[in-house]
Amino acid sequence: MAECEVCGNDYRMAFEVRAAGEVHVFDSFECAIQQLAPVCENCRCRIMGHGVETSDGRFFCCAHCARVQGHQQLVDHA
Repeated sequence: MAECEVCGNDYRMAFEVRAAGEVHVFDSFECAIQQLAPVCENCRCRIMGHGVETSDGRFFCCAHCARVQGHQQLVDHA
């Protein structure tokens, strides 16, 4: 069994996620999201989907939040 690095649960169905050259162990997607998902710089929610990233590396959950923070060029559709 393996121990989740977020909640400490020792679970037989734990899984590994390889990201940015590191290996992480989690017992649920919820814990993986909590540890690895970026946070919107406006509303502070975890970004579980595509979200948007500015050219200077700032993350937002949607174009609306990016615009609230002054990034008027970002839109939710192409």
